[in-house]
Amino acid sequence: MRDFQLPGRSVVFASRGLCATSHPLAAQAAVRILQDGGNAVDAAIAAAAVLGIAEPQMTGLAGDCFVLLKPAGQDRVIGLNGSGRAPAGLDPNALRAEGLETMPIRDVPSITLPGAVDAFCHLHEAHGQLDLGQILAPAIRYGEEGIPVAPRVAFDWAISARDGHLRGRAAELYLKNGKTAFGAGDLYRAPGQAEVLRRIAREGRAGFYEGEVAEDLITSLRALGGCHTQDDLASTRCTDAAPVSGTYKGVDLIEHPPNGQGATAILMNNILHHFDPAPPLSAAHVHLEAEAAKLAHDARNRFIADPDHTTRLAQMLAPETAAGLARLIDPNRAMAAAAPLTESVHRDTVYLTVVDRDLMAVSLIYSIYHSFGSGLASDRFGLLFQNRGAGFTLTPGHPNEAGGGKRPMHTIIPGMLAEDGRITTSFGIMGGAYQPTGHSRFTTNLVDHRMGLQAALDAPRSFADGGALKMERGYSDKVCAELAEMGHRIEIPEGPLGGGQAIGIDYAHGVLVGASDHRKDGCAIGF
Repeated sequence: MRDFQLPGRSVVFASRGLCATSHPLAAQAAVRILQDGGNAVDAAIAAAAVLGIAEPQMTGLAGDCFVLLKPAGQDRVIGLNGSGRAPAGLDPNALRAEGLETMPIRDVPSITLPGAVDAFCHLHEAHGQLDLGQILAPAIRYGEEGIPVAPRVAFDWAISARDGHLRGRAAELYLKNGKTAFGAGDLYRAPGQAEVLRRIAREGRAGFYEGEVAEDLITSLRALGGCHTQDDLASTRCTDAAPVSGTYKGVDLIEHPPNGQGATAILMNNILHHFDPAPPLSAAHVHLEAEAAKLAHDARNRFIADPDHTTRLAQMLAPETAAGLARLIDPNRAMAAAAPLTESVHRDTVYLTVVDRDLMAVSLIYSIYHSFGSGLASDRFGLLFQNRGAGFTLTPGHPNEAGGGKRPMHTIIPGMLAEDGRITTSFGIMGGAYQPTGHSRFTTNLVDHRMGLQAALDAPRSFADGGALKMERGYSDKVCAELAEMGHRIEIPEGPLGGGQAIGIDYAHGVLVGASDHRKDGCAIGF
């Protein structure tokens, strides 16, 4: 039990359904869907659609998603890959001939086709109960009437405006008068997105991947110099994905397979398993986690790519791989970090989870990659293009080398935990490259340090990122000094490290337990 004399949040208990998202109005929309007879899939789609309006810097209809789903009455987990592909005409040789050594972060070559809408429609057809129009109604209303900008959203918006992330049509639509950021309490409207949602509600995926919306997307991309075609868009389809898992001291961490980076979190846990746990806020704990993260991310950079182009996942997750990597860690001295990828600066994603009365559980993550994606938008409907192709490499012959029709390595990862064959927790930690460390930290907080769900999310975070050890302000000066003596270059990040949501299933009491990270504006709500 937490100390009620100190700042903090209580977990939320509910018995008939619960949702945790990064924005309270999205969570409220999801719960209303549950109360109206919808299931966890219906509620998750409703929440995701609202988040596209409430957090446009994080996600949107032209983005991607990954899903882990536990069906009602079952303990098996289904994976769904809703990530889009590069256009067929993307040529890495042409990019290298232009003098590029890495993929551009905010330019047309980094724009991949949007996969999320197809995934949402597939989920609805396969598992949903309510009419799609009813599910999308809250998001349509917020798009038309406006939604107040929340404090964390305003914080991110100001950084993007300061750093010039938005250009052209995107600047016209996502900056006030095309110049300044929307601030906390400002009413933000997105009538173009509302119209797209209305078409999806009427026509399903055809309302997005065909007709006027598709024409707007492709015409706008071609005008920006892209090689994207109507055939590229029409052929976009989500795919089933068998989850991967690893056991940490009796708890199974279940992750989405590549092209997501979930295996990186499993490898981190496998490495940490070789060490005795240190106190959670100690320099020893931060150091061991940072070293494991460096090694796991180096493996990620070598192995994880479009599964059609790599078969090395078994090697990455083999026990002997973790054992060999663990032997490289000096408990008293920091090693050099793996070469950072372009995504190391990214932290922009939304994650949500819903569990309904029948214990159907949805773990869903949805993103346009960097803040406001590519910073470019379609002319008519104002849909922000994701820059997920920035996750490719231009190293010739690499499994993750950019190429036509390929899916890039993805940072976004939904998670679940299981014990004794039963799903106990649906969770996710947002924050770009931080996410595997976040998943590992969440697991070890629960298992090694016996924290509750809320405490496991709230605890201070650190991350070995691009040669620096980023430390949130929750750590003491003494711990930071000890880490510096070990050779870590300490950096206090401008914003917090990620943000998380979690729902636990308490089988003993027959209730659901929700937690929502203070680093975001959201909450857990149930009934």
